[in-house]
Amino acid sequence: QVRLVESGGGLVQAGGSLRLSCAASGSSFSINAMGWYRQEPGKQRESVATITSGGVTSYADSVKGRFTISRDNANNTVSLQMNSLKPEDTAVYYCNVIGRQNGGVLLRYWGQGTQVTVSS
Repeated sequence: QVRLVESGGGLVQAGGSLRLSCAASGSSFSINAMGWYRQEPGKQRESVATITSGGVTSYADSVKGRFTISRDNANNTVSLQMNSLKPEDTAVYYCNVIGRQNGGVLLRYWGQGTQVTVSS
């Protein structure tokens, strides 16, 4: 069974920084892309940042230049460094991993979510 454990959310003032981390585990789990999504109440979940197994990154326009995604392939972890946070960054952030377990089909997995609140 694949498990994603997130950490690092919390409350911060506008202009501050937070770092989110996510550790993926599971027997014979091979990971392709990893990323972070966020969801505000009443809105659709949106992609924030993604990173491929080769290290190619992509970001939502709203976070470019402020957020940095990174991954540690040896430890199956992905992190999101969030700087210059704005109140509009307030949301539940979800870790997302695309991978296959035991050579099976490629699936998308989600973490439990971590709240990020930015006060003005």
